[in-house]
Amino acid sequence: MPSEDVALDMIRSSIILLLSEKPLHGYGIMKEVEERIGRPVNPSLLYPFLKQLEKNGLVRSTKRPVGQRPKVVYTLTATGKELAARIYKRIASMISMTIEPNLSVCFHCGCKIYEGGYREAIAGREKIFCCAHCAQAYKNELSSAAHSLKIEKGKT
Repeated sequence: MPSEDVALDMIRSSIILLLSEKPLHGYGIMKEVEERIGRPVNPSLLYPFLKQLEKNGLVRSTKRPVGQRPKVVYTLTATGKELAARIYKRIASMISMTIEPNLSVCFHCGCKIYEGGYREAIAGREKIFCCAHCAQAYKNELSSAAHSLKIEKGKT
């Protein structure tokens, strides 16, 4: 089923991203994924995936003392860290794609505004600004430009 494939890809990506933050043992990975994305990870998915990552040189496993007994701890290799960086970039571009259509741009300073903003009608047209200060600065620039234009016309 396609929706299950997407969910599995999200879980797999989440596992790689978690390991980019710090080394973890299997149970730690399961607990963190469930906490962060609200979906449990089945050990029958996790451990074969970790073995596949290790086989492909993306993860290294070592036994370390955790609590009262040693556990297998998984760490990303340099190649695994490169993959994590590519995943982060892909997620960032997907978020940008989602947010970009909802952004406005301040008429004065050009900063991007996701929500809200300050709206004011100037010269009969509504303009959006990030704040009242930018609106005032824009009006000051307009009046300064109009004043300069009057002076120039008076001199010619």
